[in-house]
Amino acid sequence: MINEIMREYDGDRQSALRLKSARMTEVYKKIPEIEAMDEALKNQSLEISKAILSGQKSVVEYIAKENQQKQAKKEALLKKSGLPKDYLENVYKCPKCLDTGFMDNGESGKCSCFNQKLISKYYQMSNLSKTFINENFDSFDLKYYSSSKDENTGVAPRNMMKLIYDKALEFVENFGQKSTNLFFHGKVGLGKTFLCNCIAKEILDKGYTVLYAPATKLFKIVEDARFRRDEMVAPSEQIEFFYSVELLIIDDLGTEFSTMATQSALFDIVNSRILDGRSTIISSNLSPKEIDDQYSDRLGSRLLEHYDYCRFSGSDIRKAKKYAFNEKG
Repeated sequence: MINEIMREYDGDRQSALRLKSARMTEVYKKIPEIEAMDEALKNQSLEISKAILSGQKSVVEYIAKENQQKQAKKEALLKKSGLPKDYLENVYKCPKCLDTGFMDNGESGKCSCFNQKLISKYYQMSNLSKTFINENFDSFDLKYYSSSKDENTGVAPRNMMKLIYDKALEFVENFGQKSTNLFFHGKVGLGKTFLCNCIAKEILDKGYTVLYAPATKLFKIVEDARFRRDEMVAPSEQIEFFYSVELLIIDDLGTEFSTMATQSALFDIVNSRILDGRSTIISSNLSPKEIDDQYSDRLGSRLLEHYDYCRFSGSDIRKAKKYAFNEKG
């Protein structure tokens, strides 16, 4: 998988070079003055290198100032011709790592686009990307929720769902500006996973890294990394995603077979992400009290303190959709 991604990066860089060459040909033909300026800038770069090696600080400063003036004039000429000022520079898919996958500006480790490529590969393997075609905010419909008051909450499921829906939209809108965590809980078939997918798609579309992890898969990876590490592909990277990804979605918490080790890992992931200010969404059929009973008061306390609880109520909307589809057919 890593080799496949590196081949993609190589292809992206080759495409960027071809695009830049084509743009330079276009610009030089349209604005000959820029070609002369680029040649001058190239020569001055060599002069700066020589001056630095010889310790001529004043010469370095003078040439650097001249370069800035030429660059500003170049940008003005591009703008005057109706082209963006970075038309000859902005050719990479990722301007941060220049399509290498790694940072070279003093930051350590992989670029966020590298992590997202890995996550996308996992999505492709699980066919989750196909899910987004049907499960997104555009296809979300409140009509499947009853407008009659729920016996337990005293609030109509449709009204409750409208509040949760608005909270989900707010979560998406503010993502990256402040750290928010959501806990969706309620019976099976009320739309928790659907809404998780809606949010995931929007956050991905905004360019952030997202990892959707059904609880069963998350716990299996944790267990395999502990006991069957040699059989796994990049176990450390898979575990690291749970901590470093910008949005982690843990779906169906409570359906997995858990042990003391996996419970400890879950708390560590949740707690670390809270401390690092990274957003997490958890969906579960369990109530807050049942979370305390099945896991620990310590985990329940962290969730209660740092997560916005959203209680889903009503009848199984999957059945309602199926009946509606059959009646339409």
